Amino acid sequence: MEQPDNSLEIAALAKGFLRIAGVDEVGRGPLAGPVTAAAVVLDLEKLPEGLNDSKKLSAKKRAALAQEIWQRAEVSVAEASVEEIDSINILRASHLAMERAVAALDPPPDYLLIDGNLIPRDLTIKAEAVVKGDGKSVSIAAASIVAKEARDTLMVDLAQQFPGYGWEKNAGYPSKQHREALVELGVTPHHRRSFKPVHKILYQE
Repeated sequence: MEQPDNSLEIAALAKGFLRIAGVDEVGRGPLAGPVTAAAVVLDLEKLPEGLNDSKKLSAKKRAALAQEIWQRAEVSVAEASVEEIDSINILRASHLAMERAVAALDPPPDYLLIDGNLIPRDLTIKAEAVVKGDGKSVSIAAASIVAKEARDTLMVDLAQQFPGYGWEKNAGYPSKQHREALVELGVTPHHRRSFKPVHKILYQE
């Protein structure tokens, strides 16, 4: 199984960059909740063991790694709200969350490794887009773990306020339980109204 490594970070260091941040977002696909991004500057001498794409880790391992990353690295987490997702679209909102996460790092990074094939347009720091980056770069993998952990925790909290949708298990993704609950219980303030399944329920004839 391929694990992410630090070769992209080392290449950036070789070009003279000193503070390299990995950036990733989670939560583009759910019908509910914000989109969350994280930016992480790792100390390459003190890497947590077992960094990997957050989707390939068990919940327990991911939670333990997230905690370790917060302790050993410089980390920031930011989000874009459901209102922002509905007004500017999910891709732009996920980029906005990334921009906010990068802006919250202090001192600022001087080079960014960004998961995906696009660089958010309002970033002023030199950046490189890395397709499937959470499987290639340890910094992006760390950001994916932190972002997923932060968002899942938030969705568990929201699930207690709005029971029945299964957010504590599905994190707002369109699982069978979630789709059925949408029909039976209706749309909450945390649902993304621009997403088709939600939109259809709101505007049924």
